Amino acid sequence: MAESQSTCRNYCFYLLPAFSLQAFSSAVEALRLANEVLGRDVYSWQVISDDGQPAASSCGLLVCADSSLLFERERARRSMSASAVVVVGGRNAPSPHKQLDAWLRECRNRRGSLVGIAGGTIALARAGLAEGRRCAVHWEQFPAFSERFLGVVATQTAFERDGDLYTCAGGDAPFDMFLNLVDRHHGTAIVNRICEKAIACRTRSAGERQRLPLHSRVQLNHPGVIKVIEQMESNLTEPLLLEELVVSAGLSRRQIERLFSRELGCSPSRYYLDLRLERAHLLLINSRLPVFEIAMSCGFVSASHFSKAYREAYGCAPHQSRLPVTQRKKLMSIGPSKTKIRQIDLRLRNEIMPNCQ
Repeated sequence: MAESQSTCRNYCFYLLPAFSLQAFSSAVEALRLANEVLGRDVYSWQVISDDGQPAASSCGLLVCADSSLLFERERARRSMSASAVVVVGGRNAPSPHKQLDAWLRECRNRRGSLVGIAGGTIALARAGLAEGRRCAVHWEQFPAFSERFLGVVATQTAFERDGDLYTCAGGDAPFDMFLNLVDRHHGTAIVNRICEKAIACRTRSAGERQRLPLHSRVQLNHPGVIKVIEQMESNLTEPLLLEELVVSAGLSRRQIERLFSRELGCSPSRYYLDLRLERAHLLLINSRLPVFEIAMSCGFVSASHFSKAYREAYGCAPHQSRLPVTQRKKLMSIGPSKTKIRQIDLRLRNEIMPNCQ
């Protein structure tokens, strides 16, 4: 049943540096279309940047701001009403910002709703506003996020709603999340009409997956192989032996090895290693954890073993992955053997997924 709606609902979109333009526009467009379908301005929004100047998105396009963070904090102190605050980020973790953290806490104290989009969820967690709450985190940010914010129930879903806290992975997931809000305010019939206008065939619900199903990502349909890979993905910190993995598939070790070779062109152990290196790579570029801790969290018994495997896969040492792109490319161009990029990394780059920034 739809909630009663008598006043305008206002959303303050705070744009972090290098925010996702796709994610921001998806959210605003859901509100704009809702007003169009309802025939009146039920929803309003304003854009806030740190200094009130146009904010640069990750693709380089600028979005004009209506006010600065300082001005908005002063305005909020004088106002009796509380707007919902939407922190819009991108794929990068935002830098520490004490003024932003303070403003978000002030908004929570005034019982205003908080929304985190992509990297914006990291800002909310850093301000201590997501403890004990379910939060949707983009799969690329998930390893670093779950290591850093142990008190947050992080999920790899499109979006989550936990009380007055809303979070989503980014990409086009904000469209689904804001339509979920419109549904609560005005009902499913209004949402269906919005989808017709947006040529959207369906909307996702809270808790739905953000990545493509496993069989679509790796282009295979054998249930035994899929079960083994799911077991691998669930046990990256403490890798299981192949004998333990094949139990869930109901196949022998020889059968699984033959299926992996036929379906994926590699052995089960090689695929398992690639998954662990993928997690390590994401932790290296999205967190400040020491290399040794990353090695341990990805199931490597020693830093030297991890470094050797990582160099063979990515063409550089683990610590070099944290260098600027230009420096890293220069190091990788020293010799032909260092230009090799592993297949799993290429698959991630070329993979078309519904919720990438």
